Amino acid sequence: MRPPADPATPATQPESADALLRRLDWIVLRPLDGLLQGNSRAWWRGAGVDLAGLREFQSHDDVRHIDWNVTARLNTPYVRQYHQDRDLTLWLLMDLSASMHCASGPRSKWQLALEFAGVMARVCTRHGNRVGALLYRDEVDTYLPARSGRVQVLQLLQHLQNLAPKPSPRLPRPAAGTRLSELITAAQRLLKRRCCVLVVSDFISDDAWPAALARLSQRHDVTAIRLTDPLDIELPEQGWLTVSDAETGEQMALDTLDPALRARYTLAAHAFEEQLQQTLSSSGVDTLELSTHAPLLAELLRFTDLRRRTPHWRPG
Repeated sequence: MRPPADPATPATQPESADALLRRLDWIVLRPLDGLLQGNSRAWWRGAGVDLAGLREFQSHDDVRHIDWNVTARLNTPYVRQYHQDRDLTLWLLMDLSASMHCASGPRSKWQLALEFAGVMARVCTRHGNRVGALLYRDEVDTYLPARSGRVQVLQLLQHLQNLAPKPSPRLPRPAAGTRLSELITAAQRLLKRRCCVLVVSDFISDDAWPAALARLSQRHDVTAIRLTDPLDIELPEQGWLTVSDAETGEQMALDTLDPALRARYTLAAHAFEEQLQQTLSSSGVDTLELSTHAPLLAELLRFTDLRRRTPHWRPG
C-alpha cells in the first residue's frame, strides 16, 4: 500500500470535494437530520454500558458475551447486546474497481459510492466520532487513518475522486479481475479494536471474499453496502452491441433485440443475485442495497430502519 496522496492535490472531477460535501449537506444531510430529529441512538450497537437487549447465541458470537443467568433459566445460550457508545470509529472499505463504472443513467456505481461515503463520513465525524478508509482499485491503493472533523471528510472525498475509474474507448487492458478478499483481509490486519465497518462494493469478484468477510464480522460490526444498476439485471434493447468485461477486458458481440438472449441474461442475473444474497447472509453481515437510480436520502432512511429492526445484532 502506498500512503494517501497529498490532500492539496487538485481533484480529477469537475466538482471539488468541498462543493460535493456542501451539495450533499443540502440534499441529504439536512433532510436526514429533520426526519431523524430526536433520535439519540446511534445506528450501530456494540461496545457500551447501555444494555440494548438479549438474543440467542449464534455461531459467530464471542462466548465472553453470554449472559449465564438467562442461559441457565432458559436452558438456551443467550448473549447481551449494548447500544454503541457515542465515541465510535467507522471504517469504509471502498471497492473502486473497473466494474464500478457501470452506469445505465447519469450516475454510475462509483459516483453513488462517492456520495454514500461522503454522507456517512460526515454523519459520523460531526458528532466527534472518527472515520477511516481503505480504498481498493487494482490493489489496496490508499489507507486513510481514522480521524474526526470535516477536514477528514474532505480528504476522503479527495482521495476517492483521485481514484475515479476512467473508461477508455480502446480495449481495456487484461486483468485478473477484482480480488475483494485483498481489501477485506487488509482491514482485518489493520483494525485492532472493534469498530463499525461498511464494505461498499458491487461484490463482482470471483475470489474467496466470503470467507474473509465472515472472519471480519466475527470481530467487528460489518454491513455490506451493495451497489446495483439496472444493467446488472436487464439488457437494454439497442440492437447489436459490442460489450466488454470491465474487469478482464473480454469482449463479445450481442444482439440485444433477441428475446431469447435477453431472457438468458436476466435468468443468469437472477441466479447470481440469489447466490450473492445467500453468501452475504451466511457471512453473518447485514446488507443494504443502493441503486444508481434511487434517491440516496430514501436509501439512507431505509438503512436506519434496517439497523433498528434487525434482530441479529452482534454484541460489543
